[in-house]
Amino acid sequence: MSGSSAATRAEICVVACAEAWRGDGEVLAAAMGTCSVLGARLARLTFEPDLLTTDGGALLTAEPVALGAPAGAVEGWLPFREHLWLVQNGRRHVMMGASQIDRHGNTNISAIGDWARPKSQLLGVRGAPGNTIANPTSYWIPRHSTRVFVPEVDVVSGVGFDRAAALGPRASRFHGLRRVVTDLAVLDFGTPDRSMRLVSVHPGVEVERVVAATGFELVIEGEVSETRQPSDEELRLIREVLDPKGLRGREVRA
Repeated sequence: MSGSSAATRAEICVVACAEAWRGDGEVLAAAMGTCSVLGARLARLTFEPDLLTTDGGALLTAEPVALGAPAGAVEGWLPFREHLWLVQNGRRHVMMGASQIDRHGNTNISAIGDWARPKSQLLGVRGAPGNTIANPTSYWIPRHSTRVFVPEVDVVSGVGFDRAAALGPRASRFHGLRRVVTDLAVLDFGTPDRSMRLVSVHPGVEVERVVAATGFELVIEGEVSETRQPSDEELRLIREVLDPKGLRGREVRA
């Protein structure tokens, strides 16, 4: 039974993020951002029970925990060296953020503007190159706009499909960008040239709005579907178990 009539935009986004891990089985679900963390934990509680989830740090939890809550029952310890082993062997699916992303999935979290004299210094490339080359990667972007979805990123932090292919089979064989979830839509790279495709729009969002908020031409194949609604059970888990404080509403506008 659907709980769609009561679902907020943030809750739609949580479920859309959860869907990124569908079919993954026993891999580590790593996420950055409130809705993506909630999505990973929701996936484990529902359709992907074999996922490994953490307390947000180095503890593998026996059950997904609420945001900000103590770990509770712990299944194991995941020191950094073991975490890197999972990354390098494709046993982790990470959902990262991006300050910029282009049509082939190259992303920037390092700096905005000219490299020699940037207008804004961001995080640096961090683990983005290794993540995108070595294990499945998705993206959660809470503000879909032309400032984020750009024709060309200022710095390549995360590797897109075009650059992975240019690097050759040693780099591209483990490379895989699964999906991009935003506050407006769900997108992927399921096209012959691996350019970004509009998969669905969230309830109340028109295709034209997504197109206008994107700084490059999206692939649109026929009628675009609507992002699925949470079930009543998913809404209960989000509201009562995973995020009783309602932190999701701070990340996504109503």
